[in-house]
This record gives sequence, structure tokens and C-alpha cells, in this order.
Amino acid sequence: MKKKIFMLALGLMAVLVLSACGTKSQEDVVKALNTKLEDLGGYKAKARMTLQMGTEPHSYDVEIWHKEPDFYRVDLKNAQKDQNQMILRNEEGVFVLTPALNKSFKFQSDWPQNSSQAYLYESLVKDIMEDKEAKFTATKEHYVFETKTRYQNHKMLPYQEITLNKKNLAPISVKVMDSDHNALVTVKFSEVKFDASFDKNDFNVQKNMTGAQLDKTVMADLESQELTVKYPEEIPGVHLVGEKEVKIDNGKRIVLTYEGDKSFTLVQEKTTVMPATAGPTNVTGELVDLGFTIGALTNNSLTWTNEGVDYMIASNDLTPEEMMEIARTVQSNAVK
Repeated sequence: MKKKIFMLALGLMAVLVLSACGTKSQEDVVKALNTKLEDLGGYKAKARMTLQMGTEPHSYDVEIWHKEPDFYRVDLKNAQKDQNQMILRNEEGVFVLTPALNKSFKFQSDWPQNSSQAYLYESLVKDIMEDKEAKFTATKEHYVFETKTRYQNHKMLPYQEITLNKKNLAPISVKVMDSDHNALVTVKFSEVKFDASFDKNDFNVQKNMTGAQLDKTVMADLESQELTVKYPEEIPGVHLVGEKEVKIDNGKRIVLTYEGDKSFTLVQEKTTVMPATAGPTNVTGELVDLGFTIGALTNNSLTWTNEGVDYMIASNDLTPEEMMEIARTVQSNAVK
């Protein structure tokens, strides 16, 4: 009888040990993520990013290539329009390409190290590892982390929920949230290939510009479009006091003047398609991801291009974060 009880006890202990082995703690998962990053030579991924920052959601298809240690190719394509923009980082620096306009800009930037990036795997892992107060849950198939973010506009987007595949720790989805935990940016990964291989010229500026070049009809369409003035959402304590139209070589420039607690100027004009022989233009300012496009940010200005229009916000009163927030409402807001 004693022998039978002893055998039952051993069996129960074995079941408990096996059960424990199948359940990883938060610390175990973080260690596994760190090991995966250390062993990862690069990856290719595809995702759909959706912004909920205006009256209507805007979706973008994102293709991500990363080769260790610091080569990147991020292709952002508007899911509703045949237009794309690409971020490249290679041994020469950081570039932003707009193939439809034959434009390329070179930034003096440490991107993507300076901020959270919802579509970059190593950035998500870094956010998980650096947030000692991160919340962790495990489901049948996923690990879910809620962490703080490192965005330039941290106050607007302070939290993110990162869902990982239990089997290979690949990203499944990311929700970037406001202070009330409303998801303003959602990234859903459809494909992730770890330890991907790359050709020698995969991160070359000219090769990518040529390969992604849209046909001439798209360029012609952008040039023939009329400039439609857009306005930011209403800002408490700030009012539109002036709207001026200035004639320029390629059409007109609209200058909107806002005054109040946070005075600023918003300038809009049609962009120009550069000749095929044009090289990269050096940009003063930090590369910032606005979600719908890439911008150049200084202490008192923010410039960006979207759908064939160049925009600039200039202000001595707005913080860089506030300029980014206004830029997003300009693009998502209905025409006045």
C-alpha cells in the first residue's frame, strides 16, 4: 500500500514538473527575446498599419527589411492610393525616398535608435526589455506585453500592447495607445521571416529608387492636381486669423496664420517632380515618422510631403510633439 502511494506521489510530481516546464515567466520570455536578438542576422516582414487619428482610419502596407547591424529598408505604401515612401539606412546614412516624385532626402540621424518604431521587431523587443514595469500575460498561443513607448510625442502615445507568437517569438500585432488606452495606431503582421538573406545592393539608394519608381502617368497626375487647402483640427485657445495666397513658379502657396496661446504658421504648396538625374537632398532636422509620411523636425519647424503637397509648420510656441500632433490632424481632417 505504501509503495502504491509512493508511486502515485511520484507521478503527481512528474505532472507538476511537466506543467511548470510548459509555462514561461515574464523573465523567461524577456531572456528568450534577448537571446533571439543576439542571434538574429536579419529579417523580412510585411504588415498592415492603421491610423485612427482623424475622422476616418487610414491604412498603409508596410514591408520591412533589416540586416544586422544597422541596415534598414522600410517601404510604406498607402493602401488606398498607388503611392509609396521608403526609408533606407545603409553605410552612407539615412535616406527617405519618394519614388513618385523622384525625390530622395538624406538625414543626419541615428534613426531608428532614437524612438519606438511599431513595425521594427528589434525596437519592440528593446521597449519590452527596458520597461521594468511592463505588464505580461500569456494565452494559449501568444505572449502579450504592455509597455511604455519612446516616441517623440510620448504624451500622446504613451503605451503599447505587443503580441508575440509563443512558438518563435515573432510579432503578431502592436497597438499604440493614448493615455486612455485607446488604440490610435495598430500594426498587424502578416508575414515574418527570420534570418532572411539579402543581395549586395538591397539597401542601395539608386537601386531602390529605380525599382520602386512609379510610371510617368502617376507623376503627371500629381503635377496636374489642384492644390486643395487643408486645415488642422480646432485647437483650444488658438484661432485662424489669416489666410494668404501667394503666386509662385509652379502655382500658388497658401499661408495660414494661427494666433493665441500657441501661435504658428502653416504653409502649403504643390510639390515638384525632380529630374531623373537629381541626387539626394541634404535635410536639416531629425527624421520623424508621422505615420502617414516621414517628416523633418527642428526645434521650431516641421516639414513633410503628402499626396503631392509640401507642408510646413513654423512656430516659436509649439513643442516638437505639438507640431507632430497638428500635422497628423491636418492630414486626417476634412477640408474646411
